[in-house]
Amino acid sequence: MNKLKIYTCLILIALISACTNGEENKKEIDKNNKSEEKNITKKKNILVFGDSLTAGLGVEPEEAFPALLGNKIDSLELDYEVINGGLSGETSAAGKARIDWLLKDKVDIFVLELGANDGLRGIPVLETRKNLQSIIDQVKAKYPDAKFVMVGMEVPPNMGKTYASEFRTIFPDLAKKNDMTLVPFLLDRVGGVPELNQADGIHPTAAGHQILADNVWKVLKDIL
Repeated sequence: MNKLKIYTCLILIALISACTNGEENKKEIDKNNKSEEKNITKKKNILVFGDSLTAGLGVEPEEAFPALLGNKIDSLELDYEVINGGLSGETSAAGKARIDWLLKDKVDIFVLELGANDGLRGIPVLETRKNLQSIIDQVKAKYPDAKFVMVGMEVPPNMGKTYASEFRTIFPDLAKKNDMTLVPFLLDRVGGVPELNQADGIHPTAAGHQILADNVWKVLKDIL
């Protein structure tokens, strides 16, 4: 009987030990998993906010310049995700009304590409300037630590020399006022080149978007 009691005690001790070790192992695994989750770097967001040039009207989504920027960033293994916030036909006034909806997700870098449709419609320069400043102010209020990039635009000569000249100054002026990095002209080396534009002569082809991406990347790479 004594031997039986001893064996029974040993079995109970072994079972208790096994359970305890199992619990400890589970805790250790959970601890390691949480540690690994913390070590995974959450990607920062780059919001490109604009009109049909950003949206990529007439080309596939993966051919638009924001997607090409994303490919470049991925190839360099940088921890950023590019969000295409483009909407065809968007004016600065419409953008001012829409931007708040896109600020639900954190913005680390804000790229502002708006104003071209204002220019083509002959909207007063002062109005466009005020609308763009309002957009900048809304983003700053929500994410004061974000970095900002202003994308410059120009209008065709047929809009009039005075208007074209005043319109061109909107972007460098706002960039300087708000401490934004400036892309001088998004359509540099693309605007007015027939083979790089679609039939409408306004929207770039896939090849044109590659140059747009390069124009933005030259500025963006220095602030990533």
